[in-house]
Amino acid sequence: LAFRSYGSGKVDNPPCDVPGFNNCKMKLVRHISFVDCPGHEILMTRMLSGATIMDGAFLLIAANESCPQPQTLEHLSALDILKLQNLIILQNKVDTIQQDQARNQYKAIREFLKGTVAEGAPVVPISAQLNYNIDAVCEYIARIPIPKKDFVSPPRMVVIRSFDVNKPGCGIDDMKGGVVGGSIFKGVLKVNQMVELRPGILDKTADGKIICRPIYSRVMSLFAEQNKLQYAVPGGLIGVGTSMDPSLSRSDMLVGQVLGDVGT
Repeated sequence: LAFRSYGSGKVDNPPCDVPGFNNCKMKLVRHISFVDCPGHEILMTRMLSGATIMDGAFLLIAANESCPQPQTLEHLSALDILKLQNLIILQNKVDTIQQDQARNQYKAIREFLKGTVAEGAPVVPISAQLNYNIDAVCEYIARIPIPKKDFVSPPRMVVIRSFDVNKPGCGIDDMKGGVVGGSIFKGVLKVNQMVELRPGILDKTADGKIICRPIYSRVMSLFAEQNKLQYAVPGGLIGVGTSMDPSLSRSDMLVGQVLGDVGT
């Protein structure tokens, strides 16, 4: 079997590009979304928010650096806390080092993983630049078990990105509402549906108490990559265009919030 990755705009049955099999057709196995979790410590909030919606994870380790790096420790700790079961360790940049160096680092990685949730995870040497072993990574993704989805409950979505899509100088009539990105973990979200984000806006009362004010909005659009949707279901990343003030969503200000039906 030959596994390949394509964007969602690709036809479901493209011609096979493996030499000798040009007359064969590929078969669509699965649509997936990637959440890139940055390693820098100031972006840990985004990383932890993203980790809550994952069905599996890659732990990327550079072959030309010592293991573990500080950010590798932090990411593995997050995976340990979340008890993710579908893990694979990617030993990247193996094209930049000698074979004995790669072998020694493999041993260091195995020692590092002992006693963690990733102890039994496979370690795959790859080169993203040369496309080496990427087919093996695609095969691993295709074999991740699909978790059961709840399509009946009121919708809930964890926000892992938020931004303002309006450019400076945009006219009032052309302005669009704030956009949030994330993954629905239950229910179905539809265009024109009224939703709320909680905890919303945090305020302090005159006596010093912190209160939360939910943000109420309407779903104006739904996107999966470049595909415009009328409704979205659990699984995969989506972008939700809303009617909220875009100043509330700029620069990931809403990361960690939960979007759902009003009153739920």
